[in-house]
Formats: sequence, structure tokens, C-alpha cells
Amino acid sequence: MRVAGGTLHERFEGLDRRPLADDLTLIVASTRRSRMRGLAGLGALPAGYGLLLSPCRSIHTLAMRFALDLVWLDRDGAPLRLDENVAPRRQRSCLRARSVIETNAGEGRRFQAVLAAGKPPG
Repeated sequence: MRVAGGTLHERFEGLDRRPLADDLTLIVASTRRSRMRGLAGLGALPAGYGLLLSPCRSIHTLAMRFALDLVWLDRDGAPLRLDENVAPRRQRSCLRARSVIETNAGEGRRFQAVLAAGKPPG
């Protein structure tokens, strides 16, 4: 898949990928640089993929080109809250959260259910 600045693989090269149940995959953005870059400017995210920003309590969608679902996680990686269909040019926060998963709008409930039922992404 082509994205601004190359392919999706090139964009997230070197970042950990964590397979989850239900054919879901987390791309882990744990460095300041990878968190700052996030999904900004991408035209799309493949189905079943999410970007885990850790640590993170607040996000903005200023440079986003598609709507997101946000799954906020506590310090143990368990879901706290789901913000669905967050449009571009918005800001969201969850002060109790320690991390967040950004995924395509409509896919947040899948990530939330898998993480609630199984091992958190740590």
C-alpha cells in the first residue's frame, strides 16, 4: 500500500509488530519520533491494523486524512474507553490512560474485545 513518503512497510520500518487474536496486528510506536509521526498524512491503514502509541494520554488528528477509532488502555494494557469515528482535525484525551491504539473507524470494537478477553499488548 502506498502512503505519503513511501509504502506502509517503509513508514513503520523498524517498529515492533504484535499479532493479536482475530487477525489483528499492532504496530508499536514507543519512541518519541515514531509517536510524533503516527498516522499523520497516511491515506489509509490496512484493515486489522492498529498503531499503539505508548506512553500516550492525548492525541490530535490535525494531519489525518481518515477517521479513527481510539482504544485507550490503562497501565496494564486493559481497555479503558473507546472513542469511535474521531474525524480529522480533532483532539482527544484520556487522563487515566497510559497508551492508546489508533485504528480505522469501525475497527476499534474488535481491538477492544480482543484486549478485554486476552493478554494486553504490554
